[in-house]
Amino acid sequence: MKFIVSSSTLLKQLTSISGVLNTSSNLPILGYFLFDVKDKKLTVSGSDLESTMIADIDLEKADDDMKVCVPAKLLLDMLKTFSDQPLTFSVDAKNFGIEVASDSGKYKLAGTNGDEFPRLPEMDSSSNMTIDSGILFNAINKTVFATGNDELRPVMSGVYFALEKEGVTFVATDAHKLVKYHRSDCKSGKSASFIMPKKPLNLIKGLVANLSTDVEIEYNETNASFVFENYRLVSRLIDGKYPNYEAVIPKENPNEMMIDRQLFLNSIRRVSIFSNKTTHQVRLSIKGSELQVSAEDLDYSNEASERLSCNYKGEDITIGFNSRFLIEMLNNLDSDEVRLLLSAPNRAGLLSPSEKEDAEEIVMLVMPVMLSQ
Repeated sequence: MKFIVSSSTLLKQLTSISGVLNTSSNLPILGYFLFDVKDKKLTVSGSDLESTMIADIDLEKADDDMKVCVPAKLLLDMLKTFSDQPLTFSVDAKNFGIEVASDSGKYKLAGTNGDEFPRLPEMDSSSNMTIDSGILFNAINKTVFATGNDELRPVMSGVYFALEKEGVTFVATDAHKLVKYHRSDCKSGKSASFIMPKKPLNLIKGLVANLSTDVEIEYNETNASFVFENYRLVSRLIDGKYPNYEAVIPKENPNEMMIDRQLFLNSIRRVSIFSNKTTHQVRLSIKGSELQVSAEDLDYSNEASERLSCNYKGEDITIGFNSRFLIEMLNNLDSDEVRLLLSAPNRAGLLSPSEKEDAEEIVMLVMPVMLSQ
């Protein structure tokens, strides 16, 4: 059984799906790519049991249908050394040995039976919706950084998708910070919700970053599938009930500060260098049109303070935040200016862009830290 494929095309597609592989798994088969040849089309798959990534490649020539597992690292390392050229793969139907012939040589790899590769889950009783790749990229990019890593609270380790007829909402939280991203220009035919793990979302984010296409999302109680261009990702959903995020977003926020995002970000970056290495606490003191950003580490007698101009409406307030959370959030906002809404020193602050698309709504919540006197 033989087929011919371009080395650069194969390398590009295998590299794009290789992020799903789990190199530390006890299951050897997860260190392999599945090659499935049918009707002059090669379908390559990689899996970590939780998620499977699939890419389709049109072949220059194939003399028969076949299915074989190819060692991933060995193949990738080999492909990286080739200039663009046709490669001829010959597969022994009995022992699944693979011979690769290039312009200058021959290389033998020990393959294994394609039937041993994890099977894709059946998408029974599923629902569908279509979303623009740019919207999906923004939704993942604006939320996935806020997911948690606590194994005792697995629902917080993914992004919550709430699909409604009025729009689609994406939420992520780790109990210290929360991001809610809503689009009113993307609607679902029926109301549904599910929690997607962060690893497959990061893979999708990387693939759709420079695309302008539609993404077909198919989902049921246990799995979700994302199909775009020649890719498909199927992931097991996180089981569990997502926390009531609306309950933690303060509704009354009489104090409002508008400030240049980059100046605010740079100031926090500088001042936080002098903060306590355990709490990473920075103090924001707002009076009139002046913001003072300060931090100190009493253990080492380090301290820093900066003054910035801002546009502020409300009572004078002093509040403490973890600088790492503020830096993450400001890095993930795009607007020139940001709005910070505050109610009290012991209540969460709300960050949002000052300018946004009409159909877009972004709210980033950050919990305060108790100020050391």
